[in-house]
Amino acid sequence: KIHRLNEDGSIPDDNPFVNTPGAMASIWSYGHRNPQGTCFDPLTGELWVAEHGPRGGDELNLIESGGNYGWPLATFGLDYSGAVISPFTERPGMVSPVHQWTPSIAPSGMVIYRGAMFPAWDGDFIVTALAARCAQRLRLREGKLVDGEVLFAELGARLRDVRVAPDGALWLLTDDAKGKVLRVSAVDQ
Repeated sequence: KIHRLNEDGSIPDDNPFVNTPGAMASIWSYGHRNPQGTCFDPLTGELWVAEHGPRGGDELNLIESGGNYGWPLATFGLDYSGAVISPFTERPGMVSPVHQWTPSIAPSGMVIYRGAMFPAWDGDFIVTALAARCAQRLRLREGKLVDGEVLFAELGARLRDVRVAPDGALWLLTDDAKGKVLRVSAVDQ
């Protein structure tokens, strides 16, 4: 579940289940397996979440108020044993992922790039990955993937998180015993 609270810890009056008997009033959405990367688009205010699937079926989801994202009734992944979790990748009344990764990349951090240093990436997602040891740039238009590329695979590092610096550079956080914070900037020509 994703919960929505006011800054003071109180429950917003317009939460989707605030008047549903037996439901937690703080719930905003449910049916999530393992949300890792979360970001708001600063231009649209949309909430996006990257989730770990089991063996495959990692997801990029646009979060809707009251949305049921299907876990475990709808998934692209298999159990770690290889067993089928569900024969369904979508179900009526459930929100399908905007994008899914099979095999799993193990998504971790995520941003929507809004910066001056890489203007060609404006509005693109940068998703870091633990198992895939890279980041992925995804460009969506009208909810569909139209372009993407693997970034920073040459580092060979599990990438835990990504942030956009005030000058538009990227900050990457590696995930290992001697973790590093790396700054990625455009090359001056």
